[in-house]
Amino acid sequence: MRAVLAIAAVELRRFLKDRSNIFFTFIFPLLLVLLIGSQFGGSSRGQVAVAGPDSALRTAVTTALVADGLDVTGTDEGGVREQVARGRSDVGILIPVDAAAAFEDHTDLRLDVIPSSQAGSQAVAQRVRTALGGVVTEQGQLAALAAAGVEESPARSALLAAAGSATPPRLAVADVDEVSQEFAGLGQFGVSAAPQLLLFVFLISLAGSESLIRARRSGVMSRTLAAPVSTTQAIAGQGLGRLAIATFQGGYIMAATALLFDVDWGNLALSLLVMVVFALVAAGAAMVVGSVMDNDSAAVGVGIGLGLVLAALGGSMLPLELFPDSLRTIAHVTPHAWAYEAFAEIQRHEATLADILPQLGVLAGYASVLLLAGAWLLRRSLARAI
Repeated sequence: MRAVLAIAAVELRRFLKDRSNIFFTFIFPLLLVLLIGSQFGGSSRGQVAVAGPDSALRTAVTTALVADGLDVTGTDEGGVREQVARGRSDVGILIPVDAAAAFEDHTDLRLDVIPSSQAGSQAVAQRVRTALGGVVTEQGQLAALAAAGVEESPARSALLAAAGSATPPRLAVADVDEVSQEFAGLGQFGVSAAPQLLLFVFLISLAGSESLIRARRSGVMSRTLAAPVSTTQAIAGQGLGRLAIATFQGGYIMAATALLFDVDWGNLALSLLVMVVFALVAAGAAMVVGSVMDNDSAAVGVGIGLGLVLAALGGSMLPLELFPDSLRTIAHVTPHAWAYEAFAEIQRHEATLADILPQLGVLAGYASVLLLAGAWLLRRSLARAI
């Protein structure tokens, strides 16, 4: 066992010492999490951007929206349109100058509301309309009291007292859209963290298969077998080395996204379990590629190409929930889709071990087949080389 661990440790050190891995291992995954998370934008509370002149109307609108639990950002008209277009705000509100004047004059007014195309924006728009209706209703009540000869300050006090003496019925607006419900409660960057983890664990593992080829061609494997190390130990060491590299990549992405982007991975033990089982799949695939190919440059190209295609089909570039039903069924030929679903259950639905056993079982099957095939192919390759 000591020889196996020593070979695995050497493989991990060689991976970490390779400066060409710095960008793709440590920087690029976080950039993609940031970019994709920014595209999804918004918080689960609902984001509203408000533009208009400083006035009693703008203050009343902002106060009502905040009281309803929405996150409100003040900006100008161009800023509102940009935030809505980029998905950073669910709804934009434009307050014209004449509307602010009409509000103070207790006359009819009009506000422009711009919902975004983000999932859940229609529910936020409904909450905005309800809040705006409350603002106008209160202003109408003040106008009625003023017409009856009541000063504004006593009128406001009377309305506050009346509101405090009775509990009005609450209006609950529920978004029943299936896609919105799937992502409900998930943070801004939680949408992209797990898919990018799956993408890079598999991609780095396949791309790193070229080191296995170089080890064979440069005679490193032959010298290893010349030492008191059996072929089985050498193969196990190579497999454990691939697993260490894949697990390191996955663990780094989990830790970095939790610290930098406040990504909630749900039950951490279960998330780590899914990541390690998926890393076993990636390690097995890397052994297969590194054993059947003899050209290290070609292995890098095949590894990157295969990794990107499987990741795209498995939901690492576009959430599986947005796939058509037929394509989502096809996606389950990839291990990525099963791991994606396991992470989704843990992060969004507080799944237990029993809930994700089907996904873990399929991933374990992939890992068993690939690791056995990789070990057999590597043994045959070593026999030819020796």
